[in-house]
Parts: sequence; structure tokens; C-alpha cells
Amino acid sequence: MNNRTDILDLRTALAVLREQPGQLVETNVEVDPEAELSGVYRYVGAGGTVMRPTQVDGPAMIFHNVKGHPDASVVIGLLASRARVGNLLGCKKEDLGKLLCECAKNPIQPVVTEDPAPCQEVVHLATDPDFDLFKLIPAPTNTPVDAGPYITMGMCYATHPDTGLSDVTIHRMCIQAKDEISIFLQPGSRHIGAMAERATELNQPLPISVSIGVDPAIEIGSCFEPPTTPLGYNELSIAGAIRQTPVVMHKCVSIEENAIANAEYVIEGEIVPGVKVVEDQNSHTGFAMPEFPGYNGHASNECWLIKVKAVTTRKNPIMQTVIGPSEEHVNLAGIPTEASIYNMIEKALPGKVTNVYAHPSGGGKYMAILQCHKTVHTDEGKQRQAALLAFSAFPELKHVILVDEDVDIFDTRDVLWAMNTRFQGDRDIVTIPGVRCHPLDPSASPEYDPSITDVGISCKTIFDCTVPFHLKDKFQRAQFLEVDYTKWLNG
Repeated sequence: MNNRTDILDLRTALAVLREQPGQLVETNVEVDPEAELSGVYRYVGAGGTVMRPTQVDGPAMIFHNVKGHPDASVVIGLLASRARVGNLLGCKKEDLGKLLCECAKNPIQPVVTEDPAPCQEVVHLATDPDFDLFKLIPAPTNTPVDAGPYITMGMCYATHPDTGLSDVTIHRMCIQAKDEISIFLQPGSRHIGAMAERATELNQPLPISVSIGVDPAIEIGSCFEPPTTPLGYNELSIAGAIRQTPVVMHKCVSIEENAIANAEYVIEGEIVPGVKVVEDQNSHTGFAMPEFPGYNGHASNECWLIKVKAVTTRKNPIMQTVIGPSEEHVNLAGIPTEASIYNMIEKALPGKVTNVYAHPSGGGKYMAILQCHKTVHTDEGKQRQAALLAFSAFPELKHVILVDEDVDIFDTRDVLWAMNTRFQGDRDIVTIPGVRCHPLDPSASPEYDPSITDVGISCKTIFDCTVPFHLKDKFQRAQFLEVDYTKWLNG
């Protein structure tokens, strides 16, 4: 069972992994969600930009004995392997960006059901005297200096107060009190932020549901950003296209909003208009959690406040979490990035870029490798146009590496081989200084260099490691005899 229409929830995804040797580890040894759980997985399969030593392409892991949460389990690393993502989405790992690109162009909108929802098998209302998010949600801390327990894989779903159009995105959320959660909404960057800002202008709360533990297709699809998915585009429709069936939603029990019907957990609440909170108000460490570039993120003093009204769950729910800088974030952010870049370039320069890879060293956001295809002399220079289009397709992109079609973009050694044999720094580097990129890049700061005027301003750079068209016949790789090598392995 690994067709892309077979999996519709987290439990089915885990059942698929159980059938695949080496893809899932389950343990009954007690683990503390405060830093210990992530500390364990750092060695098992985190990868990404996590400090070495760490394991790349390790298995996912389920902890069935979580300290303080006897009825719950925690899964981590579900998407921490690109091959595993391909398996769960029914696609070759090299073609994931193209699959997402096609699905974003052919969305299938979600539907709302009135049938009983698995996510509401157990209901906890905030009016209950023993309601306490710290006890209800086994949210881990990634490191000992985190601001608090973080919900890192919550599908945040809300509706624009004016248009009535809904959207889903992932944001970092920290449990702050028994019925309060902070949510970091980077100004002007994501759709939920625009909705919260408009609700504040109207002086009204914004109902929001947070669904945790869902179909991996929903998690990947929710990470698209403008311009591929502009305000008003519901990313749940991308998951619908992947699975060829609509995502099923259900009305929340305490707010006027919908949630993903087969989620493991749903947090229901309202973003309070105009109220901002300090993210580390309980820990006072100065840090939030480790972010995708591999450094501890600084605690924000401008987080929005979610006042929680209810938590609903399945029986014996499975909490899903992610280590911020891990390979899992690379895939969550990077595969939609690849789709967005490929989509824009294919429209403008059809056939000139055959594939795109958002490299793990950039956390899925900072670096893209483009596999370019030159067939006539007038194609020379189009590879650099493609790089400019990549920057437009994904504004947070900082570096683009261009290689020829004979280079495996998913093999860093092969890409660096191209850089070492098909690249001269004085003629093949193109720099575009003073452009807005991403504020979490620690080098994008006036402290790093006075020429940088504001945090988040970077020099976008193109590394053109393609062979000039007129020299292509002089850069042919050594050709080997094609044989069926398996005869010698099985004899």
C-alpha cells in the first residue's frame, strides 16, 4: 500500500512505514518531552542543519511512554527523509517538486462533513476546572533553552474576516499558560498573519483551529507561499489533488471554524485582537526554539495570543512534532519551494530547467540547485534568467547554483564537482546586493557588515556552474560501458 491515494491520515501513514524495513522505530522506554525526546532523535534521524553528529535519512520514531502523558504517544521525523516523503506521497523522491507543482495547478477543494469526526472522540473544554494545556498536549521542547513546549506541526486554519476565504499554514506556537498559546506571525509573510491583522483592524477575535497529526500530504501542501499560492488560496486543496480526494473538515465544538476531521489533536481558540506577548515570558532565556538555519531563534516580544477554548482528540492520540533545523523542515519547506520555482520557470522558459532541488544546507529555503538544459546557442544566458525567476518565485531564496543536465542535483558531491570543473569565480558569480531575503539568516544584519541596512537584507548570489554552450563538446564526462551489473552481484 503506497499509492498516493491510499493514505488519508497519520495512522495510515504510520501503518505504511511499519511495512517498510528501517523506516520506523517504536519505543516504550520513558522519555521526557522537555529536551530529552528531541535529544534522542537528534542522533536517530534529525539530519538537516542540526549540529553534528546527527543521522541523515534515519527512521521516524514513535515514543509510546511520554513522561506526564500516559495516554498519548509522540511521533517525530515522519518526513525527515526525502525518500520517505516520496513513499508517503506515492512519488519518486526526485519528482516531488514536479508533483507538488502539478497539484498546485489542479487543486481539489476541501469539504465539510457532519458525520462524527475522529478528532472529536474526546473533548476537553476550557471551562472545565481541570483544563490545562501543559497536561493535555505532550508538546516537546527542542533544547533546554527553549521558551517552552512548542507545537511545531500544527495546521493552523482560519478564515479571512472580509472575504470568507480560508487557508492553512504552519507556525511556531508555544504553550504559555493553561489556556493560552503564543503564535509567531511574521509580519506580511503568511496568510494567517494577514487575517489576524485585518481582524485586529475590525477589533474582533480571529477564530483559529490547530490540527495536529494529519495526512503528510496536508503538511507538505500547507507550506506553499506567495506568489504560487496567493492570499485566498486554500492549500488544503493541494493535499486534495495529491490524494485525488477532498480533505475532509468538521465544525469545531467551541468556535465558528472548521478543523481537519481525522486529526489526532485539534486546538480550538481565538487570536486576540491587538494583544502581543513575549515568547519567553516563562523561561526568560532570550530564545524561542532552534530554527531551520541551525541556530537558536531569538524570542519574539511581538507574538500574537491565542486564547484556547477547547482541545479535542482521538482516543490515545499521537502528537506529531519536528526538530526545527532537521531534515523534516527541509522537506516541509523545500519541496513546495521546488514546486514554486519549477512552476514559474516552466511558464517563462519551458524545457530549459529540468529539475529543482532546495538543498538541505539552506533549510529548504536559502539555496536552490537548478538543472539546466541548453540545446541551441541562444539558450546561453537563459540559465541565469532562470535563476532570476527562481528568486522571484521564492523571495526568501538567497543562493542559486546552476548546473548542466549531466549533473545529479541531489548529489552534493556531483554539484561541487561541477563547481570545481565548470566554474570560475571572477566570471561565473552574479551578485544582487541589498535585496530582502530572510530575517533568520544571522549574516543578514548590519552587525555582520555595515553595508547591510536592515535585518533580513542579503546579497542574492548566482553560481553559474554550467558549461558555455559553445564548449559543451569539450566537457563530456567519461563514458563507461553500459552493463547489467546485477549479474555480478547475484552470481
